[in-house]
Amino acid sequence: MNILVVNGSPKGEYSVTLQTTNYLMKRFPDNTFNILHAGQKIKALERDFSSAIDALNAADLIIFSYPVYTFIAPYQLHRFIELIKENNVNLQGKFATQISTSKHFYDVTAHRYIEDNCGDLGLKYIKGLSADMEDLLANKGQNEANDFFRYVLFCVNEDICERKSANITPPVNKPVTNITPVSTEKSGDVVILTNCEKDDTQLQSMINRFRAVSSRNTRVINIREYDFKGGCLGCMNCAISGKCVYKDGFDDFLRNTIQNTEAIVVAFTIKDHSMGASFKLYDDRQFCNGHRAVTMGMPMGYLVSGNYSEEINLHTIIEGRAQVGSNFLAGVATDEFDPDTEIDNLAKSLEYALQNSYVPPQNFYGIGGMKIFRDLIWLMQGMMKEDHKFYKAHKQYDFPQKKFGRMILMYLLGALMSSPKIKAKSGNMMNEGMLMPYKKVLEKEENNK
Repeated sequence: MNILVVNGSPKGEYSVTLQTTNYLMKRFPDNTFNILHAGQKIKALERDFSSAIDALNAADLIIFSYPVYTFIAPYQLHRFIELIKENNVNLQGKFATQISTSKHFYDVTAHRYIEDNCGDLGLKYIKGLSADMEDLLANKGQNEANDFFRYVLFCVNEDICERKSANITPPVNKPVTNITPVSTEKSGDVVILTNCEKDDTQLQSMINRFRAVSSRNTRVINIREYDFKGGCLGCMNCAISGKCVYKDGFDDFLRNTIQNTEAIVVAFTIKDHSMGASFKLYDDRQFCNGHRAVTMGMPMGYLVSGNYSEEINLHTIIEGRAQVGSNFLAGVATDEFDPDTEIDNLAKSLEYALQNSYVPPQNFYGIGGMKIFRDLIWLMQGMMKEDHKFYKAHKQYDFPQKKFGRMILMYLLGALMSSPKIKAKSGNMMNEGMLMPYKKVLEKEENNK
């Protein structure tokens, strides 16, 4: 079988993820593996995509290989998928799967992004392999890679796949009442961050309306106008020095012009089940802040043009970003149903959050994500020095192993509950005991009236 591995890592042959493919090449020599370093050569492919077209056309199976960057695949692989669609490459009926490595921080949204785009392209998608970066170094990880590829071969031979194509509904795009913002006396500062193209009048109208109804001064920053020298290289230079290896000044621009504000509203038109490659470039380059939630407590909002209700994975990404960053998600205003009302309500909700410093507690998306980073930074504190300082200062090293008093209490309760006689005599005492601290809170509140 002719297999094309689309290596989305900007590191090329030095990609950790690619080593799984190299391992499979040795274990399954009856197959022909060709590697296209799409991530490393993305600028050259933008100039001439013909070599990629030839490689894609010759493949029976396409494997998208990449490290997970910021909830999805790296910008470079985003752009490669855009180029496939822009060049109208016909991949109908071919098989596809994916291999990713990460610390399992939102690997599910990364995989769903690839799966959804495989559906757009008419590829027969086979469920992929999400591995830890170090899995291949152990027998267990090697066995998992073997089992995965045997399953892929089985699916190809039996013509079994998860999905063949997606039912893409044309965007609804209900009209927005375009209100031209006027200069009035307003307080505060809200950044509207967008990748709006010049001919995207729909998204521009949404931005204009929000600016007009907002109670705060607003600034529009279009990231398409910034002269990025390239996408994140995963070099980790910023983890040590706090400075990006690129000399385009983006790290200072991010911190002093974008993040130095009261709130951020992100405005985009849905493209390829995401915010588009241009926003992914911006997101990946934010890694100059490391794993630090530097906008912690800042409210966020979104203006989204397109069929947002059908993009469940995008819902998860947007909520997950807010939760991990400890930001209040003030709302996602779309143009699907009643955009005027949704935009107005977003402005009101954002204003409430700013006036009342409202930050709700984190849910699973936020707590689970931060615990992954907590463990990672603790182990790598010698290299990720700035991250380590941030986590210590914000008391994010909340390891349960250090709560010895709680552990001893649980051992005691466990011993007591293991006795049938004691359990029978206790009756409802355990439930009552659990509620005692809460009753004290309620009594205190009653006495304060």
